[in-house]
Amino acid sequence: MKLVLQASEELFRRNHKIYAMTSQVKKSIVGLTVIICSSLLGCTSQVQGNGDSRPGNVIFIHPDGTSPSHWGAARMLHYGPDGRLNWDKMSHLGVYLGHMKNQLTATSNGGAVTHATGIKVNADSFGLDENGKPLVAASGKPETIMESAIAAGKGTAIINSGIIPEPGTGAFVAKAANRRLFADITKQIVESGVDVILGGGEIFYLPKGTAGRHASAEETQRTDGVNLIELAKSKGYTVVYTRDELLKLSANTKKILGIFAATDTYNDETEENLKKQNLPLYVPGAPTVSEMLDAALKVVSQNPQGFFVVLEEEGSDNFCNYNNAAGCIEAVKRADDAVGVAMKFIESKPNTLLVTAADSDAGGLEVVGDVNLPSPVPERSKNGSPWDGKEGTKTLPFVSAPDKQGNRFAFAVGWTSFGDNTGSVVAKAHGMNADKLPTTVDNTDIYRLMYQTLFTQELPRD
Repeated sequence: MKLVLQASEELFRRNHKIYAMTSQVKKSIVGLTVIICSSLLGCTSQVQGNGDSRPGNVIFIHPDGTSPSHWGAARMLHYGPDGRLNWDKMSHLGVYLGHMKNQLTATSNGGAVTHATGIKVNADSFGLDENGKPLVAASGKPETIMESAIAAGKGTAIINSGIIPEPGTGAFVAKAANRRLFADITKQIVESGVDVILGGGEIFYLPKGTAGRHASAEETQRTDGVNLIELAKSKGYTVVYTRDELLKLSANTKKILGIFAATDTYNDETEENLKKQNLPLYVPGAPTVSEMLDAALKVVSQNPQGFFVVLEEEGSDNFCNYNNAAGCIEAVKRADDAVGVAMKFIESKPNTLLVTAADSDAGGLEVVGDVNLPSPVPERSKNGSPWDGKEGTKTLPFVSAPDKQGNRFAFAVGWTSFGDNTGSVVAKAHGMNADKLPTTVDNTDIYRLMYQTLFTQELPRD
């Protein structure tokens, strides 16, 4: 490095005939050294990451509804108390503050709109302000960050374990007066220009009376007569319906529409109801979000202008809202697997930022790990809060993976509500510009960090 610095200084002197260098000139030499180092010596992510002024890629993973307690439950069950999740290994974190313009607790749609635009909105917003007009983002443009990426010619992808018009993905490319206008939002997504669209919700792609691969003719919902699957094909999308079809796609595929379930790829009900109906937590044959992310990255990473991916594991919100502990923990593990795929990608493409953030704390999950925990788990604690074992109410407790000494521990899950709470949410970052994540993260900061990485423009904070 010393030789490189000396060489760059000599080059600077020859070109500019300056021998008495000021501190500002020395800063220029350091920058020149970084460029020489990157091109000649193959520097690692430490050089390409923090402070890099070039455009980068962004992977935003929204593990909906998760707090550190949710992550803790998944860690204990799958890796043990001494083990570590992929999420644990991310380099930077900040406490997330997620209030809306008109209330303290975020909604899924309001939170997603803020992530997509960088501005505070009312809780019922889906891309529109309280007067029904389209929002102007923190960039000063009347478009979301995903729309800005599309306009800039970057590769783009949206991924959801739920229906694709779910706000965590839909709000990045669609606007609606009501988040329940699923058919209209789905149409906007197909027409948005996003390169990769992966999720559930076949019933919103097809006209009423038209059977699909997953949905029956009685289930399909569109009333405008438009077959969005045929429309997508006319726009150059390769359409796939299963994990196997997704994983077998050709390496040179340019645009993908993946539809993996009639509605969600999970069955979000209580443990007891699922048992009665003999339903699994997740739909067999549907890919996990980590498999979807891996497939999407193979497509969008081919774009020389860079890329932007938004991924939502919605099961971690919905299962928790039903107080289904087993489903909740499974969903968090799936989100963590996706984090692992992103972190592995960053090892070879260090000019990529990974950001994770939920917008609320679903169900108010807490782990109960008392040594005297009864088995089966009681229905409620002494203060009346409901408890879950591994198969629901009044069932045997969960048992953790071994600790360093090989010990396993019983635990239960306690709940505070059936809804979303303004709880202990943590945002994390890894890779390029991860050091720019504030230690206290307002929900509008997620947009700013992503925008700075994609477009090299630092936007002012309010």
